[in-house]
Amino acid sequence: MSNREHDIVLFGATGFVGKLTAEHLARHTPDGVRIALAGRNRAKLETVRSELPGAAADWPVVIADSADAGSLKALAESTRVVITTVGPYAKYGLPLVEACANAGTDYVDLTGEVLFVRESIDRFQETAQRTGARIVHSCGFDSIPSDLGAFVLSEKVHADGAGDLGETTLYMAMKGGFSGGTIASAMTQLDEIRADKSKRRVAGDKFALSPDRAQEPSGEWRDSAAVRHSADIDAWTGPFVMSTYNTRVVRRSNALAGHAYGRTFRYREVQRTGRGVRGQLMAYGMAGGLGLGFGAMSSRLLRPVVQRVLPSPGDGPDEAARDAGFFTATLRTTTTTGAAYQSVVAAQGDPGYKATAVMLGESALSLAVSRDDCPLPQGLNGGVLTPATALGNVLVERLRACDFRIEASAV
Repeated sequence: MSNREHDIVLFGATGFVGKLTAEHLARHTPDGVRIALAGRNRAKLETVRSELPGAAADWPVVIADSADAGSLKALAESTRVVITTVGPYAKYGLPLVEACANAGTDYVDLTGEVLFVRESIDRFQETAQRTGARIVHSCGFDSIPSDLGAFVLSEKVHADGAGDLGETTLYMAMKGGFSGGTIASAMTQLDEIRADKSKRRVAGDKFALSPDRAQEPSGEWRDSAAVRHSADIDAWTGPFVMSTYNTRVVRRSNALAGHAYGRTFRYREVQRTGRGVRGQLMAYGMAGGLGLGFGAMSSRLLRPVVQRVLPSPGDGPDEAARDAGFFTATLRTTTTTGAAYQSVVAAQGDPGYKATAVMLGESALSLAVSRDDCPLPQGLNGGVLTPATALGNVLVERLRACDFRIEASAV
């Protein structure tokens, strides 16, 4: 791909997260890496470009539309890596995945949609393997903290000779809002499930994204919205809204890596709400709120109310709110030798906006700058991969350089 016009094209650059990603790239892209901004409207793209610092003033713009297969083909063939923030991905994403898979172009996105990724695997895995394209879904808050947290935890346990991962729980602490894009994606998936009952089974499958369902170990934890007190962290926990997606990504990583985390690996995610009565009440409030929220989004009568109250795609918090946000993902495990280990992935900045723009931008830069150092699962030349299996320690080090805390240790 050395003869391609661009190294990275950011598709969806005029959207809220697209603009934040463009700003991150403008500030952190090494000299010599060729960036372009893509979208449907040239005037809007040029306005975004004019507001970016430094060398971004010379970035070209590329006109492309999700509904125009020819423009997506031209986009994919012009660059080594595509970033896309254009969702919901089930509505708009598959034609671009197809274009990248056919062109042998690497691809990163922000999806948290099980059904979209399952269809991407089913339709384009073989093509991407043949062309060498690395299709890397979920390179934002969904699901890099989860996926890299499990990856570095396994690396540390194996380096210490402490066996394999056993029962592993991610405890999420965070401050920030849910993006309008995430909400729109959730509603799209609910509509798909309502229209096709077979998709309900896929969405509910604990191993929905695994390459070979028959090879997965038995005994995996079920999804749960339960409120519990965790003796492990001496705090109350409630359901984490993205657990039913992130867990599937982490299990796919384990499977693609030949179950390197271990056949005894069991994984779940919860949200930490605090200690004492206050923490307990927050956990029950969170569980009830999520149940009511998804119920309202599923209701044709109540959905218009939800759409008026919650953020719309393209909306987002102001800079002060983005700066005030944070997340800390702490993964705890007991290994097959009985040792206790933990990993932490944490960053300052609203998880769904500021931190996500960093994770997405650095994922693309990992492929554009250090592709030869990025891992590949054994036996694969490309394919529909995960952040851990496609980017691994290359991304870990790039995020550390952006002030992310990523570490693992015995406890």
